Amino acid sequence: MMTMASEFRGTINADIRDSVPDWTPFEPPRAPDGAPSVVYIVFDDVGFSAMGCYGGPVETPNIDRLAADGVRYTQWHTTALCSPTRSCLLTGRNHTRNSMACITEAASGFPNASGLVPPENGMLPEILGGAGWNTYMVGKWHLCPEAEMNLASTRRSWPTGRGFERFYGFLGAETNQWYPELVYDNHPVDQPKTPEEGYHFTDDITGKAIEFIKDAKMIAPGKPFFLYYAPGACHSPHHAPRDWIDRYAGKFDMGYEALREQTLARQKQLGIVPPDTALPPINPLGTPQTRTGPDGQPFPPLDYTKPWDSLSEDEKRLFRRMAEVYAGFLAHTDYHIGRLLDYLEESGQRDNTLIILVSDNGASGEGGPDGSVNEMKFANGIPDDMAENLAKIDDLGGPRTYSHYTNGWAMAFNTPFKMWKRYEFNGGSCDPCIISWPAGIKARGELRTQYHHAIDLVPTVLDALGVEPPETIDGHVQSRFDGVSMRYSFHDPAAPSARSTQFYSMLGSRAIWHEGWKAVTTHPALSGWSHFNDDTWELYHTDLDRAELHDLAAEHPGKLRELVNLWFAEAGANQAFPLDDRNVLELLTTPRPRLSPPRNRYIYYPDVADVPESQSVNIRNRSYTIGAQVDIPDGGAEGVLFAHGSRFGGHALYIKDNRLHYAYNFVGSFEQKIAATEDVPSGTDLLLSASFDKDGEDPPGVATGLLSLYHADKKVAEARIKTQPGKFMIGEEGLCVGRDSGEPVTDDYPGTPPHRFAGGTIKRVAVDVSGEPYIDLEREAQAMLIRE
Repeated sequence: MMTMASEFRGTINADIRDSVPDWTPFEPPRAPDGAPSVVYIVFDDVGFSAMGCYGGPVETPNIDRLAADGVRYTQWHTTALCSPTRSCLLTGRNHTRNSMACITEAASGFPNASGLVPPENGMLPEILGGAGWNTYMVGKWHLCPEAEMNLASTRRSWPTGRGFERFYGFLGAETNQWYPELVYDNHPVDQPKTPEEGYHFTDDITGKAIEFIKDAKMIAPGKPFFLYYAPGACHSPHHAPRDWIDRYAGKFDMGYEALREQTLARQKQLGIVPPDTALPPINPLGTPQTRTGPDGQPFPPLDYTKPWDSLSEDEKRLFRRMAEVYAGFLAHTDYHIGRLLDYLEESGQRDNTLIILVSDNGASGEGGPDGSVNEMKFANGIPDDMAENLAKIDDLGGPRTYSHYTNGWAMAFNTPFKMWKRYEFNGGSCDPCIISWPAGIKARGELRTQYHHAIDLVPTVLDALGVEPPETIDGHVQSRFDGVSMRYSFHDPAAPSARSTQFYSMLGSRAIWHEGWKAVTTHPALSGWSHFNDDTWELYHTDLDRAELHDLAAEHPGKLRELVNLWFAEAGANQAFPLDDRNVLELLTTPRPRLSPPRNRYIYYPDVADVPESQSVNIRNRSYTIGAQVDIPDGGAEGVLFAHGSRFGGHALYIKDNRLHYAYNFVGSFEQKIAATEDVPSGTDLLLSASFDKDGEDPPGVATGLLSLYHADKKVAEARIKTQPGKFMIGEEGLCVGRDSGEPVTDDYPGTPPHRFAGGTIKRVAVDVSGEPYIDLEREAQAMLIRE
């Protein structure tokens, strides 16, 4: 129900001729004349030192021109993970108060980790939209519970449910940059063209951002806007056009350890870090050989970095290319940011647009010591294979890989810090922040060393715009901000930090900063070690020691005790418990709410939207049967009957050359294909099926068994296969019938994308996970057809 902005003060009589109107309560909200527009540019996993203006090796001329027209912060911080930081950027509250202790796909069902930002923590677009700004978002959202990323759910946590008038992007953690899971406003859409036709996600969303602004400016030229521009870069998968990648050929031949040294030297020249800053060792928390958990648990293998000199020539060649791909991805995104800046300048809007550019956390170490050509292996707990990766070196960055660099490059792109995303050392939490507002900030190209955090941006924007936050939004009384305005620092580089304390907690890693001192645990993130009360805390004077190299715990035990006690106080005030350091596979496969309870049989139909994996049938580590009820004319038919996932993990049932086929792509490493030995019969209400009978596990969680193909109850093929222990895709590549949308499961399909079923009619597809013998299911299906 809409409430009026003010009381009606006209006169109402029986006859309108005797009445006096008052439009004031009914007018749309209006921003003050001359109010600035606001643009958030939110990078993903970029790290502190990849961009040129932060001393990095990647040429970013458009980001650099933003820095030249404003200020760069050298002590601006994040939560060390995607969803949690993004919740801070939009609410001004700490991540655990936003119920974002982890990413939404890893929600655990506690007040600190539900994946649902409470309505009392209003978002910036809700505030600005109510104050007269247009509000647009393009790119990555990642602030929606997994159970609500589908068409049957409420839209309360979609961008359009949290104040954005228009949205074009994806809802989850990541997406394929060549074949994204696109949502337009409040429904999924197909991408406008293929990669072969020149499609790339960053290009697409940039065009949409400009389009959104233009649409409104034609009607209301003076109305300001808030644009949240959140490209997929540089989160995995690292995808970029080949010519952008090749620009960096040979640029990383020195290796990641030498790159750290070169970057640090540039940072000192630029004044980004104190002149006596030194580099921590590349394995500051230990190695699998030197450290185990309190109960003998292994050191997380992904968090070990191989010394560059220990690598073989093949490894060096592969790792260099991975860095080139990442650099090309970032440089390509910078180019498209330039398109947005050019539009603002050419249209006369740039001077009075407040632009804030940040990364949501440090560079990512999720590629582990060897990197990956398919990050779905990481999500499935399956180690990468060096020979397999080398075989795909020429495909890196293109549609046939879902790549991530080795963690040595993550350390290098976080220079001079230790560790990376997920960790509360500065490598995970200290990130670029550039603020540029030519009409409102006189400083040009200057540095700011004040200590700030992602929660400070909302108060900063409201302060700069002169907008008072409302007491209620949609009837919800608003909670306090945790952030403080950074506006004081725009004009005074010597001003003391307005923030005095900041607490951190992420995946078992914990820290507290207070007035220039920082206490941080050495607890490995995602380790499953638990025993949090037995953690070792280190102490650093980060005003002087940004790299957290000199542990002062033994010299200042009182200071350490003070900070640890302060952490517990802040954690309690920010509802940070329970702590959760479970491994990736445990986090991603934890049971979570579904819109309907699990059942033995799932029915799917053609010509509808894809079904997200989180709400579709779960075939992991169990027997299953896929049965398609079809009409096949005498001339035959071909194409996809059923598909779920992609070439990086997925399975499909299809007809090719008048034969029934099934393909199971095991985490992109190899395809398991089975073809029928007989032609598909013609007729109506035919049942074409694939049935997997699990008979073991090798290793645990990886089901093994016999996959059989059937025409009705007649077996026409069989072969042994194994199935993945975890999800096909983190990025919600959907389940579909009658086509394979997005990235195909297999190249063996007939026809052209999306390989639609043609020549016959699919009535429905049923997936049964009851574990009952196939012959019983076939008889039940025939009986059902008769009843219908």
